[in-house]
Amino acid sequence: MPTVNIVLMEPQIPQNTGNVARTCAVTGARLHLVGPMGFTIDDKKLKRAGLDYWDQLDITYYQSRDAFFAANHGPCYYFTSKGPRRHTDVRYPDGAFLVFGREDAGLPEELLAANPSTCVRMPMRRGERCLNLSNAVAVGVYEVLRQWDFEGLETCGQLTKYEWK
Repeated sequence: MPTVNIVLMEPQIPQNTGNVARTCAVTGARLHLVGPMGFTIDDKKLKRAGLDYWDQLDITYYQSRDAFFAANHGPCYYFTSKGPRRHTDVRYPDGAFLVFGREDAGLPEELLAANPSTCVRMPMRRGERCLNLSNAVAVGVYEVLRQWDFEGLETCGQLTKYEWK
């Protein structure tokens, strides 16, 4: 089964990270948390949002952006409102890293400027605030999975009291 990697650079809001963790658990995406973070992993808000899924995660922690890049060499796609192309116009390979920035600041512009060919944007109305981080991650992950025809995921649900005809 192909692998998609979700990278949160310096996440600040525990509920967002909990929701992203839940998305990773149900999709099989790997989660990479890059510090410094604005909370601790045992934060009550994080637990409420998704810690019950923590044992189902493939999760790696890094002290810094430099530590993350030293340990990972796969193709990175930087999700930013400043991106020059749509996230749906990219063909994501197996092992792709979808990189998301801080809730309050996004990704550093020096990182974006150094990687113009892999900066992507989710279309949105001019002048509006960006999507919530956990929503943006879900949109990005499901675009990758759609391109891969949802390989390895259950695509047909079952009713509990009835049967589909």
